[in-house]
Amino acid sequence: MADARTVLEGLLEKADIRIGGGRPGDLIVHNDRVYARILRQGSLGLGESYMDGWWDSDAIDETIAKILRAELQKHVQFNWATIWPVVKAFLFNLQSSSRARIVGEQHYDIGNDLYAKMLDKRMVYTCGYWKAADNLDDAQEAKLDLICRKVGLKAGDRVLDIGCGWGSFLKYAAERYGVSGVGITVSQEQAKLARENCKGLPIEIRVQDYRSVNEKFDHLVSIGMFEHVGYKNYRAYFEMARRCLKDDGLFLLHSIGGNRSVHDADPWINRYIFPNGMLPSIAQVGKAIQTLFVMEDWHNFGPYYDKTLMAWHKNFEKAWPELREKYDDRFYRMWRYYLLICAGTFRARHAELWQIVLSPTGVPGGYASIR
Repeated sequence: MADARTVLEGLLEKADIRIGGGRPGDLIVHNDRVYARILRQGSLGLGESYMDGWWDSDAIDETIAKILRAELQKHVQFNWATIWPVVKAFLFNLQSSSRARIVGEQHYDIGNDLYAKMLDKRMVYTCGYWKAADNLDDAQEAKLDLICRKVGLKAGDRVLDIGCGWGSFLKYAAERYGVSGVGITVSQEQAKLARENCKGLPIEIRVQDYRSVNEKFDHLVSIGMFEHVGYKNYRAYFEMARRCLKDDGLFLLHSIGGNRSVHDADPWINRYIFPNGMLPSIAQVGKAIQTLFVMEDWHNFGPYYDKTLMAWHKNFEKAWPELREKYDDRFYRMWRYYLLICAGTFRARHAELWQIVLSPTGVPGGYASIR
């Protein structure tokens, strides 16, 4: 039987990745136990062994893009470490109202200082719109304005932002379009800073689960929150949206999406970055909106997330000498790995970014798509 290194080298050859090679995306191995660990644990073993310093790559983003394009994950054996998250997702509602704040506490509450250094000046933690932009600040402002125009915001409108982050969208919409609004989040730290950012504007920031909202708004937006809802709750999510949206209003859903229907998340991402997260598919969204909404527009600009993540990574690396006073070196490897593998995932087109415009009964005369 071939040893673990030989087997892994054979697999990586299918993706044009070499161990000890000098090209972007090649692996530099520091601990020979890494071969068996990756073969045994798949993506979880790959990520944890990187965090442990067992291997490096000059371009992790390209390493992951090559692995995904070659579909090497299909060749890694299943074991309890990879199967258990799937079993849990079937047996339990991992995104129930009692568990919804876990991601807020583990991911969004880790430190506003980190996000302030990594993100753009408005602290927008979602994909930018790079169609006519050449820097992160402009790409994020273009995305915020795109959303405002897609739902047709006008002065006096009242807007609900489901998963409002640090209040960036509502602040922009209030300043540029004269709206008022409510933003909800499950993160105490996000809410605290969002209230500061939106001070003096007609905006209310709440720490609240989406399921408990029951009031009418002219328009709804949800920007990068649907990934935390979970397939067992998709219908309840859209029922809440329909309940809260006026009959002549529009709902814009901005979400990462997957190319196939799944019921769990990547094991490493689930454990270290976004607990209980899950990427929806076109089929899952379509099923969940039946009889509730008319789909007016579906816009995919997934490749822009590659550029956004690489910009975040550049900012993170630049700020690390200052951030390391609070965060240790293991966190550094974890966080840069997270940003770069996500960039590689979008580069390989294994994930997409959707903006979906929904109306309760259909826009009279038809909806004019805005790009």
